[in-house]
Amino acid sequence: MLYSLNAQSIYFPEFGTWQEKEASAYSYDFTEAIQFAKDHEYSESRDLRQAILKGFMKEPFHQLLGPVRRRGGPAGIILKNGYIISKWGDTKKVDMTFSVTKSFLAATALLAIDSTLIAPEDPVKDYVWDGTFDGEHNAKITWKNLLQQNSDWSGELWDSYDWADRPPSDGNIDSWRSRELHEPGSYFKYNDVRVNVLAYSLLNVFRQPLPKILKSKIMDPIGASTTWRWYGYDNSWVTIDGLQMQSVSGGGHSGGGMFINTEDMARFGLLFMNNGSWNGKSLISSKVIKEAIQPSKSNPNYGYMWWLNPEKSQKWEKIGAHIFYAAGFGGNFIVVDQKENLVIVTRWLEPSKIEDFLNLVYNNI
Repeated sequence: MLYSLNAQSIYFPEFGTWQEKEASAYSYDFTEAIQFAKDHEYSESRDLRQAILKGFMKEPFHQLLGPVRRRGGPAGIILKNGYIISKWGDTKKVDMTFSVTKSFLAATALLAIDSTLIAPEDPVKDYVWDGTFDGEHNAKITWKNLLQQNSDWSGELWDSYDWADRPPSDGNIDSWRSRELHEPGSYFKYNDVRVNVLAYSLLNVFRQPLPKILKSKIMDPIGASTTWRWYGYDNSWVTIDGLQMQSVSGGGHSGGGMFINTEDMARFGLLFMNNGSWNGKSLISSKVIKEAIQPSKSNPNYGYMWWLNPEKSQKWEKIGAHIFYAAGFGGNFIVVDQKENLVIVTRWLEPSKIEDFLNLVYNNI
């Protein structure tokens, strides 16, 4: 469900500026929640190279293929009606954001849908015919399947195999490789190789690097800083129209992905809070945003690379079913609340503590 917002009541910060208000102006007090976030920093090393290799050590052949950067400490921002009403930590430090990148990738797909470059129900093989979607199974996969992570795409991309990404806890390499494939759309599996297939497919459609599309169509119009970067892998370079382009990663568990500061994450969240409109200009249509936050049949907690909290399968019981959020390794979150006009960004919070943190926030609303 999308909420109708009064655009005149929403403040949109210009580049390099951001007005702040006291939380008390809205009768809020987030002192306890902020202290909780500071006290519950992500427990693994700030050396993300170590944290990544440890976190994904069960994946066969796992290796770092893209850049990695040492992270900062806990940081966050809470927006109300676009105004900063609370913040903590270094909100200008550029850090990896891991699978929050998926929601940025989804935004480029929404742009493609808006401009009729693609249609969600279309088979991707009709757009990408270089062998990536060959075979009886892969040929059935639609853009919607890739966005909802229920494609069960099978293959190898950038020297990474789909079956080796987050494999089952039981079995072995032989059983993982020879598994039975699920009909596209019927089975949800969080899988970065398949997410990278989506990024590669969109690159073939736009015929321009996705960071360039994101910058010109979204990040510049919302006044984002010049410090964010979106990386792929050392081996994810391709030639399109005679030009070398890097296909970016939709996450960071092999390195790469989105490197961004907390304030730019908050701006991105504010755009989605306001149904894709920024200061009266529609950057992404409310129609496709509504589509993006619909529960998928294979996982009602997941839309187009945004996590959901629907009533029938609520993960966060005390938080409303109307919120949606981006989530990444190490405790990176963008929570969007269109009902209360709130955006909550928290970084390097122990992931198991996010519900406790949000309960402390919403207890004061």
